[in-house]
Amino acid sequence: MTYTVAILGASGYTGAELVRLIATHPDLTIGALSASRKAGSEMAEVFPHLRHLNLPKLVTVEEIDFDGIDLCFAALPHGLSQALVATLPERVRVVDLGADFRLRDPAAYKKWYGLDHSAPDLQKTAVYGLTEFYRDQIKDARLVAGTGCNAATVQFALRPLIEQNLIDLDDIICDLKNGPSGAGRSLKENMLFTERAGDTRGYAFGGTHRHLGEFDQEFSALAGRPIQIQFTPHLVPNSRGIVASCYLKGDAQAVHAALSAQYAEEPFVVVLPFGQQPGSGDVTASNFCHIGVSGDRISGRTLVTSALDNLCKGSSGQAVQNANLMLGLDETTGLMLAPVFP
Repeated sequence: MTYTVAILGASGYTGAELVRLIATHPDLTIGALSASRKAGSEMAEVFPHLRHLNLPKLVTVEEIDFDGIDLCFAALPHGLSQALVATLPERVRVVDLGADFRLRDPAAYKKWYGLDHSAPDLQKTAVYGLTEFYRDQIKDARLVAGTGCNAATVQFALRPLIEQNLIDLDDIICDLKNGPSGAGRSLKENMLFTERAGDTRGYAFGGTHRHLGEFDQEFSALAGRPIQIQFTPHLVPNSRGIVASCYLKGDAQAVHAALSAQYAEEPFVVVLPFGQQPGSGDVTASNFCHIGVSGDRISGRTLVTSALDNLCKGSSGQAVQNANLMLGLDETTGLMLAPVFP
């Protein structure tokens, strides 16, 4: 059986990545593509690299006939999915790639995003979309909230360690390097080529990054008490990719053993041999996450590094993985593409 999907926000980076992945998916077909400013355009005009595909023209959301849609991907800026998802037919399953349903507490959403949530009842029903840890809930969900790409990268490294109490939960430092595609496609001065090329620069200092809301929510639930990590992201001159270096207090061999056991049967998360560390180039344009563990010259200190592609495993690939589960398909379908190298 083939399922028909709609992609809302198809003119953005994650929308284009969804199209790229679904184009070779044997069980999904694209029935509608929406955009706001680009409505009326052909997808080939917006993304020439997709010119070879026979795709629907970009339209407004209001022009989509959802009677023929089985599942909807919402790849919209934060704040736009809430009211829109509430208007969709109840039978249409939804995978939201944005931030609107990630935080279960409306007060936490307002704290991190500065907005009152307009659909709090719908927010309560959303399942957090970190597939490897919410697989059973995702299968039956009507609405799945995709994670932040930074949040996913760090969680793959830390969730098993926090749950098993293998590290000092009050001494977690995460240093993250990411490409600017994670900030979206809209024009921003600090994302211009002349601003970014040859430059590595931190941002969201002092615990102000919005993905900290996800860390607080998920890690505190695992630990059974409030957990706050120290987290500093940096923009690097790569178009895509994330590397998170997590500095921890704990036994490195025990940490490596726990992560290896946790992900031994996972198709997309690979734990490297002890002492090896991943780079973003190892996973480019793929749905894989690579994790490395090393000891330190300081006894009892451990480095765990997690690398994934922010547009794929951190967003659109994760969304397709979740959609596969929601539709009763093998979750790897359409996603076993090898990373692009060099």
